[in-house]
Amino acid sequence: MAMPAQPPTRDDRVLRSTKVVAAFIMPFLIVAFVVLYPWPSDVSRLFAWAIKPSISPMILGSVYIGGAYFFFRVLRAAQWHTVAGGFLPVGTFASLMGITTIVHWNRFIHDRLAFWLWAGLYFTTPLVVFAVFVHNQKHYKTDADGEVLMPRLAALIIGVGGACAVLMSAFLYLFPQHAIDIWPWKLTPLTARMLSAIFALGLAGLGGFRERRWSAARILLQVAGIMLALILIAGIRAHTEFDSSRPLTWLFAIGFGATVIAGVALYLRMESRARLQSATSVPLDTVA
Repeated sequence: MAMPAQPPTRDDRVLRSTKVVAAFIMPFLIVAFVVLYPWPSDVSRLFAWAIKPSISPMILGSVYIGGAYFFFRVLRAAQWHTVAGGFLPVGTFASLMGITTIVHWNRFIHDRLAFWLWAGLYFTTPLVVFAVFVHNQKHYKTDADGEVLMPRLAALIIGVGGACAVLMSAFLYLFPQHAIDIWPWKLTPLTARMLSAIFALGLAGLGGFRERRWSAARILLQVAGIMLALILIAGIRAHTEFDSSRPLTWLFAIGFGATVIAGVALYLRMESRARLQSATSVPLDTVA
């Protein structure tokens, strides 16, 4: 009689297949950043579709280089739980981009290699990313013994922030015309849905409701920091494109500034606690 298959050991390792996928995706993200961010006015000549005004391609480029950094960290990761939280958001982002490509097919420039690379990636990447996540998740280790934990309040705020981002993603995708009427800069239905995919990355924040280990959040906060820093620079570069008469402009400015300050403060605090625990070998559990 055949013995029943044993479940995989939860050894928290990053599988080779996961690293292969990361190595494959990363160069495309770097190239897209180089095309979109430094010279956004040239996007209509170089990219798969014309993105205007310049703030929109710079935001997308910021996300791409943040994604490239994430996959670089996946390549170097020894423990799956330190990067696992980024895969579902990335898969959802890619899925929404793929659906958007179909919905707005006629807005793309089909006679360019850039378009067919875009379409090929977004029609395949979601399946690949979700597949490696499911496969590697079987090795996820939840043991938090000896780990530095984030404060409960900080984890809750991160989770609520993630939920708000997901709601904004749904609004942008389902009601792009309403978004166009209130958005701080000019949108089209296509760019509204592009932004929806970007806000869907907020799914990573939902992990704050269940996972307080600093080691699970550290890389994701680094990724968010890279994206937010570049978006801030993009906002300064394209400040004339914002409509100051719209309330959402000021809500975004205040919310963005508060998020950056809070994120930096949390990161510095948790890194300090992690160094202290490493030096003293005494577990530090923040219960506040």
